[in-house]
Amino acid sequence: MAMQHTPLVMSRLIDRGATVAPDVEVVTAAESGPRRQSLARTRDRAHQLAHALHDYGIRPGDRIGTFMWNGSRHLEAYHAAAGMGAVLHTVNLRLSPDDLVYIIGHARDRLIIADADTLPILGSLRGRLPSVEHIVVAVEEGFEDWTTDVAPAVDYEEFIAGKPKRYEWPDLEENAPLGLCYTSGTTGNPKGVEYEHRSQYLHTMAQCMTDSMGLSATDTVCGVVPMFHAMGWGIPWSALMLGCKQVLPHRFMDPARLTELMATEKVTLSAGVPTIWQGVKAVIEANPDAYDLSSLSRLTCGGSAPPKSLIRWYHDALGVEMIQGWGLTETSPLATLSRRLMKHKHPSMSLDEQLENVGKAGQLMPGLEVGIFDEDFNRLPHDGETVGEILIRGPWICSAYYQDPRPERFHGDWLITGDVGTVDREEYLIIADRSKDLVKSGGEWISSVDLENHIVAVDGIAQACVVAQPHPKWDERPVALIVLADGADVSPEEILEHCTGRFAKWQLPDEVLFVESIPLTSTGKMDKKVVRADLAAKGYVLPDLR
Repeated sequence: MAMQHTPLVMSRLIDRGATVAPDVEVVTAAESGPRRQSLARTRDRAHQLAHALHDYGIRPGDRIGTFMWNGSRHLEAYHAAAGMGAVLHTVNLRLSPDDLVYIIGHARDRLIIADADTLPILGSLRGRLPSVEHIVVAVEEGFEDWTTDVAPAVDYEEFIAGKPKRYEWPDLEENAPLGLCYTSGTTGNPKGVEYEHRSQYLHTMAQCMTDSMGLSATDTVCGVVPMFHAMGWGIPWSALMLGCKQVLPHRFMDPARLTELMATEKVTLSAGVPTIWQGVKAVIEANPDAYDLSSLSRLTCGGSAPPKSLIRWYHDALGVEMIQGWGLTETSPLATLSRRLMKHKHPSMSLDEQLENVGKAGQLMPGLEVGIFDEDFNRLPHDGETVGEILIRGPWICSAYYQDPRPERFHGDWLITGDVGTVDREEYLIIADRSKDLVKSGGEWISSVDLENHIVAVDGIAQACVVAQPHPKWDERPVALIVLADGADVSPEEILEHCTGRFAKWQLPDEVLFVESIPLTSTGKMDKKVVRADLAAKGYVLPDLR
C-alpha cells in the first residue's frame, strides 16, 4: 500500500472554510435587514451545538430533524451533525401534514431544530409525532414570543450557551450515514434517501469543478434552493469547504426582496428552480434601473427545465450564464450540468447554437454513468434521436430507499430515474419528460416539457403547464394551462400559431385554458398530478376536435 487510506468523511471538509477565511461572512436575511456573522463564528457555534446535542444524548447515527429556512442556524446544524456523526434529516416544511407526520415518524427523529416562525406548522401535528422528544427553537426578529406544546422546547441560544467552542470530531466510517432527505411523494408515501459521508464528500468535490458549478472561494453564493430540499443541492457543504461568502434568504423569498438581497450583497452565483428566475426577471423588467446585478455571473437552474427563452434573456440582458442542472433527490442531487458557452471548442457554432446546448440537461458529472434503455432494459444508442428510459449509476447515486427497498425503482446497480429522454453524440442529456407526464396520443409520445418551454417564449405569458387528458379515440391529448403576465392579452390562437412553427399539428394542445395560477409542489415544480385532479374534479371534458 503506497497511499494513506483516509476515510472520506465530511468532518475533514466542513471546518476548512472557517480556517482559511475566518472573517468571510454568512449573511441571513431578516425583517429589518441582513444579520451577519463570520465563518469563524459560524464554526464555533456549530461546535457548541454539537456539544449541546451530545449532552442531550444524541449519538452517531441518531436522527435529528431540522424544520428551518435557509439561515445561519440551519447551516450550523448541517455543520454540527456532520461533524459529530448524527444524521441530519432536513424536513421539507412545505409538505402536507400527513406527509410530515409520516416522514418524521419514519425517520424516528428524536429532536427537531425549528425556526420559530414554523412552529404553527409543527403545532398542527401535535399528538402525532411520538418519536420527537424535544424541540430547539431558533428565533429570528419578530418571533421572540414563541410558544409550542408539541414537545418540551428550548431556545436555540439557551441550548448552546456556555458550551465549548471546540468539539473533537469522532472517527467515522466513510459509509456512515450523513443526511436523510425524502422525495416529495408523487404517488404513495414519500421515499427516504440516506446520504453517506463518502457520497457527499465526492459530490462536494465534483460540484466545485470548473466544468461543474465552478465554485471557488472568490464566490458570493446565494442558495435560493431550500436547504431542506436534497441538502440544498450540496451548496452548503461546498461553501463551508471553500470559505465562500454565503447569502441566505431565510423566509424572504418574494422576487423583489430576493433581487434586492442579491444586488446588495453582490452575489456572484445563485441556484434555484425556474420559477424563481422567472420572478426575478419580471422584477428587473418592471424596474430595470433599481437593481445592480453586475456582480452576478451565473445561475444554476434545476428542478425542471428552464425555457430557452429564459436562458437567452439572462445572457442578453444581464450577461449572466445560466447553468442547467439535472438530478433527483436520489442522485444527491447533481447528475448533469450544462455549461458552458464553448466558442473555442466549436469555432463555427453560432451563439444560438451554443445556447441550444446550454438548454440541454447537460453532460454527466465525472464519476457517473448514464444510459437510456427500452422497456426490456436493452441499452439504446446515444444518437440524440432514440428516446428511452434514463438510468444512472455512480458513487453518489441511491441504491435503495431508507427502510423501504422499492426494488421496482432499480435494475441491477442502476437507478431507474423515471425520466425519459435522449443522449446526443457529445453525451448531452436531453430530457423529454417525466415518464408519468408524457402525453401518449394515438400511440405516439408528446413531450409536455417541450410544449411548455416553447409556449412561455410568447410575450405576455408568465407560465405554461401542459397535461394529458383522456380522449376516447387517441387515449390522451394535451391541454395547456396558461398564466398571463399582469396586463397581458394573449389569445389561444396566438399561442397555437406560435407552436405550429415547431410542432406537428397532432402535437398541438387541443385546448388552451387561462388560469390565475398553477399549483406547485413542495420543491417549486408544477404539480401536474394536482392539475389533472383539479380538471377531473371540475368535470373538464376535451372539446371534440377530432
